[in-house]
Amino acid sequence: MMTRWPLPISLGFCLIAASAHAETCWPEFRGPTAQGYSSAKGLPTEWGADKNIRWRSAIAGKGWSSPIVANGKIFITTAENLTADPKAGVSLHAVALDAATGKVAWDTELFQQTDPKLLRAHPLNSQASPSAIYEDGRVYVHFGQHGSACLDEAGKILWTSREHPYPPVHGTGGSPVIVDDLFIYNADAEQDPAVIALDKTTGKTRWVVARVSDAKKKFSFSTPLVIEVNGQKQVITAGSGIVQALNPKDGSEFWHVMYDQGYSVVPRPVYAHGMIFLSTGFDKPIGLAIKVDAESKGDVTASHVVWQETKHVPQNPSMLVVGDELYMLADNGLLSCRDARTNKVYFEERLLGTSWASLLFCDGLIYAVDEKGAAAVVKPGKTLQVVARNQISEKTFASMAVCDNDLLIRTEKAVYRVGKK
Repeated sequence: MMTRWPLPISLGFCLIAASAHAETCWPEFRGPTAQGYSSAKGLPTEWGADKNIRWRSAIAGKGWSSPIVANGKIFITTAENLTADPKAGVSLHAVALDAATGKVAWDTELFQQTDPKLLRAHPLNSQASPSAIYEDGRVYVHFGQHGSACLDEAGKILWTSREHPYPPVHGTGGSPVIVDDLFIYNADAEQDPAVIALDKTTGKTRWVVARVSDAKKKFSFSTPLVIEVNGQKQVITAGSGIVQALNPKDGSEFWHVMYDQGYSVVPRPVYAHGMIFLSTGFDKPIGLAIKVDAESKGDVTASHVVWQETKHVPQNPSMLVVGDELYMLADNGLLSCRDARTNKVYFEERLLGTSWASLLFCDGLIYAVDEKGAAAVVKPGKTLQVVARNQISEKTFASMAVCDNDLLIRTEKAVYRVGKK
């Protein structure tokens, strides 16, 4: 019998597969469902520098945005230094690669940034970390405090927006989402954090909602998740000290849960079994399972938190639900599996080294990669079953994507298309 679980609103424009076995569109961070699931079949389980690599495409500049895929192109962003002095500023680009060959189809500069205050970033971060979104022939990109933009599939700029610069702490992070006619992103800055919605056609501001919590450190980097509850779309948006469900039409709040001093929240929430699963960020992350139902109104901290977990909770990688099990890859590379509904632990075992990328589920297997390019393929279940281990040996913070029946891996210097030969 097929196991079913609730999924968020996926981007309706994405044709999930031209056949029943290929993922022809990977339109946003974590794919068509925004939760790391792929419908493709026959993905490779083994690869290396000289094994099952269809192509490697070197990318100028620095960027940790994860690849997206549509209509035979792969879209990423990158930041190139304006001069030999990295403190002089950056040029921010959207880049399209031909999916078949890896060759650059177009490379469009969108912004230049020279303001030292806006260039502040953690040395492990980049100025081009948010992933792009594809919808109906348009590519939407976001560079946090540096601005947002929309291009057509040929790389022509349709609009740019720099209406909302804000003081960063560690640079850019969370990716945007598209909901109906809106382009929505978290702007969890050092001061005055907010959630912002732009008109996706014009780039003009539609609404701004202040993020209010007791967290002393206001900055965070999470990506919103769009779900549907009782026929109503909700934007689940996590920031420092609070996770909220907002009405995309006007930004009004449905419900919220407080988590005190959690900050620098990075993982994207996931939704399954009528619950939101998320991490509360640094310094001591707490994993929360929050029930979402018709009674979820206002502050539901005391009534709707189903369980909490403090052991092996990720600060950076997003979680994954497969059937009844919740998988968490902690930053130290330890993988845990637990019952999503009850938090009963099935295993907690070391899988990889230091890890930043989110988990991927495809064709009955879980894929994970660490910052040194080591990867593991795991069979879901209540015991750890490693199917394969692989190595590219390049720094890797971006999450994997799927293109047809192949994997896309972005490293510090290149994008790899990994497929069976």
